[in-house]
Amino acid sequence: MNQKKRDEILPEIECLMKENGGIVKASQLYPLGLTFRMVQGLVQKGVLDHVKSGYYSMNYEQKSEEAIICGMFPDGILTMDSALYYYGYINERPFTWSIAVSKNTSKSRFKIEYPVIRPYYTEPEVLESGASRIQTESGTMKIYGKERLICDCLKYEDRLDKDVLKRALLSYIQEEKKDIAALMEYARARKVLTKVQNRIGVWL
Repeated sequence: MNQKKRDEILPEIECLMKENGGIVKASQLYPLGLTFRMVQGLVQKGVLDHVKSGYYSMNYEQKSEEAIICGMFPDGILTMDSALYYYGYINERPFTWSIAVSKNTSKSRFKIEYPVIRPYYTEPEVLESGASRIQTESGTMKIYGKERLICDCLKYEDRLDKDVLKRALLSYIQEEKKDIAALMEYARARKVLTKVQNRIGVWL
C-alpha cells in the first residue's frame, strides 16, 4: 500500500476503531478496501497493532485494561470478584478479569496474554438475567446486579478467596438498598437458596 492510499484510509480505520471500543476484527477492516496483505503491511509499519488472531488495534500498549475488555468482549458481563470491585465490595482490583459469557462462545477468544481473563461459561438463556450497564472511563460495561452477583458468588464460592467472599457477603448485608425479593428469586434460579438462607438470611 502506497503512502497516499494509507493516508486516505487511516481516518476510516480510526473511525472504525472508535466505534468498536478501540479493537476491531480483521473482517471489519476488509469492507474498507483492505486485504489481508494490506492489514499485515499496516502492522509492519506500526500503524496497526496485532492483538491476537483476527483482532487489531491502534496504540494497544497505551490502552487501559478496561478499554481492552470493552473492545474485545462487548458480550461479556462482569461477575464475581471483578464485579465486586466495581461495587466497592472489595478494595483492590483483581489481577484476573472475571467475565460471564455464553457457554457457546469460542474458548479461543480468551487466549490472550493481556489482560488475563477468567471466563464463566453460562447457559445462554440465563446469561443476561440481572445484567445492567455501568459507565467507566473507557466506555460502558455490562455487570450483574448485586442480587444476581451475590448468588453467583455463592454458587462458585470455591473459585473465590474466602476473605473476598466474606467481605462481599458483609457488604451486601450492610447495603441500604437491598432487594430481598430479587435476591431470593435469583437464589432459586441459581440453585443456592439454602446457601443464601444460611449465610445471609439470618442477618436480613
